[in-house]
Amino acid sequence: MMAEIHFIGIGKMGLPMALHLMRAGHALTVSDTSAERLQLARTQGMAVAADAAAAIAQAEVVFSSLPGDAVLRSVAGQVAARAKAGTIYVDASTVSQQASAHAAQSCAKSGVDYLRATVSGNNKMAEAAQLTVMASGPRAAYDEVLPLLRLFGTQQFYLGEAEEARLMKLVVNLMIAQTSAMLAEGLALGRKGGLDWRDMWQVLAASAVGSPIVKAKAVQLSERDFTPTFTVEQMIKDLDLILGAGQANHVPLPQTALTLQLMHTAVAQGDALDDYAAIIKAVERSAGLPVHLE
Repeated sequence: MMAEIHFIGIGKMGLPMALHLMRAGHALTVSDTSAERLQLARTQGMAVAADAAAAIAQAEVVFSSLPGDAVLRSVAGQVAARAKAGTIYVDASTVSQQASAHAAQSCAKSGVDYLRATVSGNNKMAEAAQLTVMASGPRAAYDEVLPLLRLFGTQQFYLGEAEEARLMKLVVNLMIAQTSAMLAEGLALGRKGGLDWRDMWQVLAASAVGSPIVKAKAVQLSERDFTPTFTVEQMIKDLDLILGAGQANHVPLPQTALTLQLMHTAVAQGDALDDYAAIIKAVERSAGLPVHLE
């Protein structure tokens, strides 16, 4: 399908996703509240909508990639108010099930098909079209936009008619956060006991625990490079969502709660804008280790 698309929210994830849609030949316009992001979109050859409301009204498919619950509620309200009946609204944000359900209600009243299409992967994976898409919502809408979702990566999963994609994304991010906590304790133990930092990363990547995320992190962290693909502050937001989902479903998540505390420790130590793996440094400090290799 060749579609007329409007993309709302061209941040670190939204911009590369929108680029894939444009490069596939779709008629694409974009909007964002950041003048800096809009200028970056222009340098990539994208058409910036002069009037976002008019662009929503014109579009056959509206995408969004947004920072949180409040923004999704607002944008979904705008889509519901402006989009014509039969428009498909695809949101890729990491938000709570409650906020997403509110968006679904708003869209249903206006005859807009609302598809949740959460993604697993960082901005570099988005740029390389290596995201995993987890979708839920009307099956017919999913089938219609599946060719568009395939532009983001090779793996797409349809999980159900309602908020399943939102919960699945939180499950994935819980395990990502817990991987960083596992690495923090294991690596601190190894360093304190005299193991070489780079040797440990080589062994871990080749061992039974060498998952794709451990192998990906090994490249950067073996050099003590904490440049963020996803910051400590962003992970705190997701962990709050995860613990909220646990509370709503009466599932105890004690290890996840402890990982959240480690993230707050990292913030208190000045690492809020580092990669979330900076909790490694938080555990090292608690073990009396220097955070800079000699």
